[in-house]
Amino acid sequence: MSVLVVDVGTSGVRASVVRADGSVTALHHREVLPTSPAPLFVEFDPQALAAAALEVAKAAIDAAGPVDAVGIANQRSSTVVWDAKTGEPAGPGVSWQDVRTAGMCLALQARGLRLVPNQSATKLAFLLDVADPDRTRDLRFGTVDTWIAWNLSGGDVHVTDASNAAVTGLVHLDASGWDPYVLDVLRIPPAMLPAMVDSSGVVGSASALPGAPPLAGMAGDQQASLLGQGCATPGLAKLTFGTGGMLDLCVGPVRPVFARIGPAGTFPIVAWRLDGEITWGLEAAMMSAGQAVAWLRDDLGILDDAASSEEVAARCRDTGGVAFVPALAGLGAPVWDFGARGALLGLSRGAGRPEIVRAVLEGVAHRAVDLVEAAEADGAVAIDALRVDGGMSANSVFVQALADAAQRPVQVSPVREATTLGAAFLAGLAVGTWSGLDECAALWRPGRVVEPARKLNRDRWGEARARAERWVPELSDLDFF
Repeated sequence: MSVLVVDVGTSGVRASVVRADGSVTALHHREVLPTSPAPLFVEFDPQALAAAALEVAKAAIDAAGPVDAVGIANQRSSTVVWDAKTGEPAGPGVSWQDVRTAGMCLALQARGLRLVPNQSATKLAFLLDVADPDRTRDLRFGTVDTWIAWNLSGGDVHVTDASNAAVTGLVHLDASGWDPYVLDVLRIPPAMLPAMVDSSGVVGSASALPGAPPLAGMAGDQQASLLGQGCATPGLAKLTFGTGGMLDLCVGPVRPVFARIGPAGTFPIVAWRLDGEITWGLEAAMMSAGQAVAWLRDDLGILDDAASSEEVAARCRDTGGVAFVPALAGLGAPVWDFGARGALLGLSRGAGRPEIVRAVLEGVAHRAVDLVEAAEADGAVAIDALRVDGGMSANSVFVQALADAAQRPVQVSPVREATTLGAAFLAGLAVGTWSGLDECAALWRPGRVVEPARKLNRDRWGEARARAERWVPELSDLDFF
């Protein structure tokens, strides 16, 4: 048996086929880049995204043959509004990165609503205020999973799974359903919302694809990666390094006690929902990971491409005292300082290109350990080994720095984007490809394991981070939580 996975990221769409043994084949990718038409605005073309998803999905099936189910993984909180009858978007898609509604979020605190501009809630309100100010049109709302499922099904399926719904800002804290108070305050018609379903289960057929396979699994990208790296047991955690970095920890059936954010800066998430039962997780975020390497390439011009950071950093054994704080877009857990800014400290005449590049890689590694320590504190667990995926997991210098900063082994995913495996597992569970989460988790085999080789100075780096904090005090004082 085999499962088609459509994985919609921030910069493109991938499709591939996963076999029952966990092997991945027939990978196809198409780039669909967001745009920034104004400061704080990040948008995408919903029709281009849907067309790319159909294109790569059909190509994967053509290459691998018929599939038994379809799973979807996606960038979370990005928001699409479309006409219920025509399927035409009512405006641009608004990316999760878009923070145009920051002022709206702060104003809503007076009405008892604590919303974050990265969530879908105020993005949806903004789109409606432009496209349907009187709230008279027959429109539909969806995060990217919903939009792709709608298009794969020819407009027959309008659903989202609990892992995606729970990060929209539109649901009760226990993820039991849509919150009528939030909908009322933001003037969101309940009829435009998708049905909230399990992360695994047949919800319709992908009639736009050859063979019309069942749509059977959906999850946000970080939750899919958590399951894809075998973290189905409470206490297991993974790190994903993309533009930013995310640590996700499997908690279990009991929701963490804090409402929105823990003392160490993590927040509760729905990892997945199966047979109506939620498995909870904790998530910790860093704003800049691969973005810091892109800065070296695109803005400083000292790298030809991101991959060359490994070779350049390997030319020196250490940074020569140079420290880098990857706060190019502020700091996430544990401090959540939107006014923090990147810092490059300890420069001397002997600090050259290799030392700076290595300092950037080590700085991202140190920030990742910040996330590990935050999750351990808020989750009251010890994370013995780090499971990692994402683009930076291919960089051996970075992975070694992570092991050295964390002082624990790093297990590198055999599939760079473990979201693919997680979404496949959820869809396959619904059609009998796998019998349960235990069987899925048992397929985890790290591509390589990297042990600590030395000890990086966490205290010294912590001093550097403290200097980067509160650089723009008026932004540092913002509190969305």
